[in-house]
Amino acid sequence: MKAIIPAAGIGKRLQPHTFNRPKVMVPVAGKPILEHISGSLFEAEFDRISVIVGYKKEAIISYFEEKYPGHFYFPVQEEMKGLGHAVLYGLDDVDEPALIILGDTIIDMDLQLFHNCSDNVIAVVEVDDPRRFGIVEIDENNMITDMVEKPEHPPTNLAIAGVYFIQSQRKLKQAIEMLIQKDIKTRNEYQLTDALAIMMKAGEPFKAVKINDWYDCGTPETLLSTNRFLLEREHKNEGQCKNCKIIDPVYIGEGSYISDSTIGPHVAIGNNVHIENSHISNSMINNNAELLESELTDSIIGYGAKVKGYKGSLNIGDGEEVDSRQ
Repeated sequence: MKAIIPAAGIGKRLQPHTFNRPKVMVPVAGKPILEHISGSLFEAEFDRISVIVGYKKEAIISYFEEKYPGHFYFPVQEEMKGLGHAVLYGLDDVDEPALIILGDTIIDMDLQLFHNCSDNVIAVVEVDDPRRFGIVEIDENNMITDMVEKPEHPPTNLAIAGVYFIQSQRKLKQAIEMLIQKDIKTRNEYQLTDALAIMMKAGEPFKAVKINDWYDCGTPETLLSTNRFLLEREHKNEGQCKNCKIIDPVYIGEGSYISDSTIGPHVAIGNNVHIENSHISNSMINNNAELLESELTDSIIGYGAKVKGYKGSLNIGDGEEVDSRQ
């Protein structure tokens, strides 16, 4: 069965970590966001994955073609015109189902259930500020009666959670093409919610399924909370530690060397990282970084960055250097 993952965006809110890579390739809990999502799809036996790429697409294509040859397809969205516009590139003109799952959100949901599903399904979750999301209204049977993208006055707090199961790719393709033909935009973009609303008004029923939770990877703060969630589910130590206290859950990548330090809880350390005389908690330290005599919490350290003598919270990009010992 086919899955479509829109992954063309820049990820401005995650800068500086997206200066050199697309948002979906930012690591969390030891591997790229997109790899966590695709891993869940593989486990649920989705065997055709179409990743819609754009910004710095080469990083996505080279990584997944090398690691998972033959499993991925990479349609290119040349211009960022909205989620509906992106999804269009992954749809075929066939009356066959497809699962659409956003490339920047980890969903706590059993995707296997879609294999025996005969409904159009939209995953929803209750949120505190529904104005930021697509919102649905449902009846007593959890059938969707209306949906709207980012309303100023939300009728409910049921937000669309970024998972959509569509029975006919052709019908969704036609609905998105209608949006573009008639230039129907919300906040200056062609929205997937608007296309689904067209399908619903044409008689296609949609069912809402409430999920356990979702974990957004769109900002440094939410990336760290997603890191905590994923580490609670799976963690491991493939590095070398000398005179260290490890407080799980912690992930330490291959080739990393840590000495005379306390690591954890909720710390993800990439490959070939060097840490000495430091205390790190609730943080992500990316490949080839170096930390000396530092105490970090709630921090994200970029690839090859160097931190010396710093205490507190820090968010720095690739190759940056911070030395507070002087």
